[in-house]
Formats: sequence, structure tokens, C-alpha cells
Amino acid sequence: MGIRIVVSGASGWVGRALVRAVAGAADLELAGAVARSEAGADAGTLAGLAPLGVPVVATLAEALAVPSDVVIDYTKPAVVAGHVRTALEAGRHVVVGTSGLGSADYAQIDALARERGLGVVAAGNFSITATLLKRFALEAARHVADVEIIDYASAKKPDTPSGTGRELAEALSAVRRPGTSLPVGDLSGLPATRGATVAEPTPIQVHSVRMPSYVLACEAIFGAEDERLVIRHDAGSSPSPYVAGTLLAARRVIARVGLTRGLDALID
Repeated sequence: MGIRIVVSGASGWVGRALVRAVAGAADLELAGAVARSEAGADAGTLAGLAPLGVPVVATLAEALAVPSDVVIDYTKPAVVAGHVRTALEAGRHVVVGTSGLGSADYAQIDALARERGLGVVAAGNFSITATLLKRFALEAARHVADVEIIDYASAKKPDTPSGTGRELAEALSAVRRPGTSLPVGDLSGLPATRGATVAEPTPIQVHSVRMPSYVLACEAIFGAEDERLVIRHDAGSSPSPYVAGTLLAARRVIARVGLTRGLDALID
């Protein structure tokens, strides 16, 4: 028997691709699929496959009535925290691909996962190039003090900043040296135009652009005297880059206890 997977958000862009990938993997088994709008459909049919005999259910609680090992969540910012708690309390490991969680949410998730002896892997972006963006930016931050982040997404993306931008900002804040830009509190005019501040422990300014034609992009801009460095990730129109990283996390999470932030902790 392979690792039994529940896909929450099975009707979404990434969710359908995950169902196809899990169904085609020899070491994985689709145990459940959650999508309120498609409840009653067959998960395989929903994903464009032959029927798999796995019905789509409306709630995660219904899906957890069937034995499983790992819940993968690609839903919405408003529900993901509750889904993670529900899965952990039911004894499942969790992979979180949904954005919108903050540091306080992650602290609570880590505490509950450790209490239950379970693993959670959460990443703002499960693609390998987004993971490398984070890795290279962290290295650059050790040498160049001034850094800001711009994240780009479609006009309809409901959360800001993106999970990619937020995770990168929090990671950079932990390693960067104090920059030379004036503190936002010392500015006149319209200080809000300087973006949002991620400030634990060292402030990082994050700027979010929401426009048609973007899928997802994120860049870290480093500035030094007479020179700049830009490290950027751009996503295409296919969900396949996220699927490979998500399934890597699903395979690794069952050997972990507590929260792991970012795919970079797993790729080596």
C-alpha cells in the first residue's frame, strides 16, 4: 500500500493536477478528494481521468472518515488554518500549499503538530525555481544589507502578499543586516506607498502588484553602492512545477514532527 493522500481543493488548478499525479504514482494512493462545488463527482472524472472510484466530498471532515496518511491543502486563505487543525486532530500529516497564513498561524500549527507527533510541510511556493529564489536571496542577504521584495499575481488573487513573497520576506528578515533606507515611520507624504513591513526581527518592505496577465512572480531586489542585484522567479501557466514539489513534501512529511517551512528544507 502506498501513502494514502487526501487532496483538499481537488477542483482547483493545482488540485486537479495533483489528483492526476497521485493516481499515476506507484507509491501513492488517492484516499479522498474535497471540493464543495463538485461534491458527488468522481475525483478521476473531475481531473480528466477515467473514474477512480473516489467520490469528491464537500468537507474535509467527510474525507477524513476514510483512512489516510497525508492531507494536501490547496484551498483558500480563509479556511486553510482550520483545515490544518482538523487534519492534525484527526491524526494526519499535512502539506500546505495554500497561501495566507502568517507567523502566528504557523506557531500554532507547529505546537499542535508537535503535540500530536505529526509533521506539517508548508511552503509559499512548491516550485523548484521559487525555492532556489529563496535560497539565492538568503545568500545574497548575508552580503548586501538593503533588500526589498515585489510580488506579482493575477488581478483576482485574494490575498496579499503572496505566500511566496511573505515566506521570502520572513526568511530574509531573520538573516539580513540593517539597511540604509529611512524607516517608514520617518517618512512624510504617503508612507503607505513604501509597501507593507515584515519586521521580525529586521524590517523588509514588500510591494504587491495585482494585474491581469500575471500568474505569479516574485523578485528580491538588493541594492549596494553603484550596483543592484535582482533575483526573480516567474511562474508559467501550468501547475506542473508545483505538483512535483508538493508530492516530494507528501513523501517526506510522514517522517517529520512539527512544522517545516519551505521546500528548501527538503530538496537536499
